[in-house]
Amino acid sequence: MFQEAGMFVVPQTIGSVLCCKCGIPMSPNAANMCIKCLRSEVDITEDLQKHVNIVFCPECKRYLQPPKSWIKAQRESKELLTLCVKRLKLREVRLVHAEFIWTEPHSKRISVRLRVQKEVLNGAVLEQSYNVEYVEQYNMCESCSRIQANPDQWVASVQLRQHVPHRRTFFYLEQLILKHDAAAQAIRIKQMDQGIDFFFSNRSHGVKFVEFVSKVVPVRSRDDKELVSHDPKSNNYNYKYTFSVEICPICREDLICLPPKVATSLGNLGPLVICTKVSNNILLLDPRTLRHCFLDADRYWRFPFRCLLSSRQLVEFIVLDIDKVSREVNVAGSRYALADAQVARLSDFGRNDTIFNITTHLGNLLNPGDYAFGYDLYGANTNDSDLDKYKGLVLPDAILIKKSYEEKRQKKHGKPRSWKLKSLNMEIDSSTRGRLDEERMSREYEEFLRDLEENPELRFNVSLYNNKEYQPSEVASMIDGEDIPSVPLDELLCDLELSDDSAGDDNMRD
Repeated sequence: MFQEAGMFVVPQTIGSVLCCKCGIPMSPNAANMCIKCLRSEVDITEDLQKHVNIVFCPECKRYLQPPKSWIKAQRESKELLTLCVKRLKLREVRLVHAEFIWTEPHSKRISVRLRVQKEVLNGAVLEQSYNVEYVEQYNMCESCSRIQANPDQWVASVQLRQHVPHRRTFFYLEQLILKHDAAAQAIRIKQMDQGIDFFFSNRSHGVKFVEFVSKVVPVRSRDDKELVSHDPKSNNYNYKYTFSVEICPICREDLICLPPKVATSLGNLGPLVICTKVSNNILLLDPRTLRHCFLDADRYWRFPFRCLLSSRQLVEFIVLDIDKVSREVNVAGSRYALADAQVARLSDFGRNDTIFNITTHLGNLLNPGDYAFGYDLYGANTNDSDLDKYKGLVLPDAILIKKSYEEKRQKKHGKPRSWKLKSLNMEIDSSTRGRLDEERMSREYEEFLRDLEENPELRFNVSLYNNKEYQPSEVASMIDGEDIPSVPLDELLCDLELSDDSAGDDNMRD
């Protein structure tokens, strides 16, 4: 007893009783039996399911959720655990906890440990754990069965096109598709002349893919449908849907002469601008004033225009002298600074005395003696209707686009990279024209890899994987120590394979 605020409080103690079977002291309950004896008398999991069969489609990697739904779930995921618990008939018991027990991925067995509670013997609540074994039964879903019977039985096709003389946009778009797994539902992917065709077994999958593409690149699209069959008795119609998606023909590093209407709507920007970034918007930069503007897809397709010169017409210059005239400015994550520079074409260096005095936006990157890629407007033959509309416009002799590392890269020509990219499983034409296109694509793909090394912002949305075949040498380490852009090791992802199937390695590009 103790006194609190003038009152005497008697502490309450809980007595113990003896178990009616084994006689050990215990806390009293409704059954007057200890937990051990209570479990020996009653098994609340006796009538519960211990073995359950679940249907798994090996083609699309989905599980059947009765009666007709198929869901995609990884092993030991919350989605798969929910599916397993729903397959059980837990009558008169309450589920308290559920967790996976590790099993071999190829055993076709999934083990789950459950803990349930039930009221037994005069109101006593008993909690007990037990294991349930799920057996995966392979059975293809309806769409996969139809595809296996006839691969051409597609319902929706998405035709991606871009009318430019290179495929740099598709290389970048391919990596975005792989990172976000946007083409997981595609039953077939085919590489075409100026684009890629994606085939789907469901119209909704095609619509979802078109929505994804419109969020990462500026596009315009239209859709059509074709009647395949009609059953007048049941009034059922079968259609094939085609989505035509055209990507904006403006690419990164393109030199553009803006039409007068577009330049006026953008606050008299330019008219000579360069495209520095392409996402769902186009970033245009005036290299002589550092003024910039974002152009969305709707405004572009309202007044479409094409580039004056593309990246395939870049010329290499050597920087003779440079004088910075402004501070660094952050433009959408990239830093630029205006500078007055003296440059000469590398092909003319040592042959003539042709020197150009220009203004460049790369003042923070270039130093005397550096090389840079740019457009030679002094010797270019431009035939552009929008350019002719600006009377009295004086074109600069050259416009620099980016710093060049070609001379330093020649020392490590043929050296493997420490990283690699994944690629889509596309059908490629194997004809003579296809082989010629493959050689051109190899060169363009190498340029795309160099762009990833030089531009950290470009590889922000790209998944780079560690190249296991890469073996650094002392010579390579000395070369890598020079001023050559490279991918840091902390940006590489480990290419983990949870299965023994090495077929996924066949879809890798060195």
